[in-house]
Amino acid sequence: MYHKIVLPVDLNEESSWHKALPTAVTLCRTFGASLHVVTVLPDFRMPLVGSYFPSGFAKKAHEAVSEAQHQFIAEHVPEDVQVQSVIVDGSPWESIIKVAKKIDADLIVMASHNKRKFADYVLGPNAEHVVHHSKISVMIVR
Repeated sequence: MYHKIVLPVDLNEESSWHKALPTAVTLCRTFGASLHVVTVLPDFRMPLVGSYFPSGFAKKAHEAVSEAQHQFIAEHVPEDVQVQSVIVDGSPWESIIKVAKKIDADLIVMASHNKRKFADYVLGPNAEHVVHHSKISVMIVR
């Protein structure tokens, strides 16, 4: 039923994966699917944003996140699950949907954040946007 499963992960926020990861792993094992762990960075290359950071900052940020994500995968994803690391720039919900479309994913598994922060009131929760805009199935884990 599923061949490619996308799991968005905020490496600084355990609640973004603590419950969703075991669900995604179970689905991968059940269906023989591959897991695509996605981390989204802000788009530092935008002229307005980039002007506030030193030259080469975006590259260093990507390298640091790549290393952290590979360590996350080594520590938390079982060896019997085929996994791919994906790091993208941009808006979290838009980037998650773009990755899912690009790799032809069957399912997005993501956590629902119960703690409302000020940014959630202004921007709206990313999970809600993914659910409303994705063309593929989305599983929200609470």
